[in-house]
Amino acid sequence: MQQTTGRGNQTYHHGDLRAALLDAAAQRIESEGVEALSLRKLADDVGVSRSALYHHFRDKNALLNAVAARGFEQWIAVSKARANSVDMTPADRLAQFVHGYIHWSASNPQLYDLMFGRPIWKTGQADEQLKEIAFPAFHFMLNKITQWQQEGILAQSMPALRQTQVIWATLHGLARLIIDGVYADSEHIDDMCNCAVAMLLKHD
Repeated sequence: MQQTTGRGNQTYHHGDLRAALLDAAAQRIESEGVEALSLRKLADDVGVSRSALYHHFRDKNALLNAVAARGFEQWIAVSKARANSVDMTPADRLAQFVHGYIHWSASNPQLYDLMFGRPIWKTGQADEQLKEIAFPAFHFMLNKITQWQQEGILAQSMPALRQTQVIWATLHGLARLIIDGVYADSEHIDDMCNCAVAMLLKHD
């Protein structure tokens, strides 16, 4: 099996180096922010030559796209687990989804900012790999909103697409206020999530 050997004692099997680089990049972003990440620092963090790193990422933008793409994969996995929980009512699944969204974003603030923020999307730097993962994340939510409409817990008088856009904007806004420190008291996060769920549920 093909291997890549770093400058230390670390040896990576083919394919493992990319995962190690993404792990190290995500850790540096979370601890120091996107601005602190560079290919040179990442190579030093992992203990490989820069030439080995360039086999996987041609530049910093490609690296940021890959980190963001993996963030969406993680977010979708968490969201599916919560929104599709068995032995729960539809309303409880909606509540689980809302709580999961807010807590995941609050626990991964720098990654969340990279996934949805200016460094990639505002500057038009999203690559096809990221788009192929990010866009299905929206469609996953659209499918859940449509399902919850059919199950009678969300209003059917408004198109599912518009509800999805507004619900995502609501959750994103709450997440941003928490991440930015406007809502700094973590004890109130669950109360705000419960309030959001109560507002979303259809009232006869």
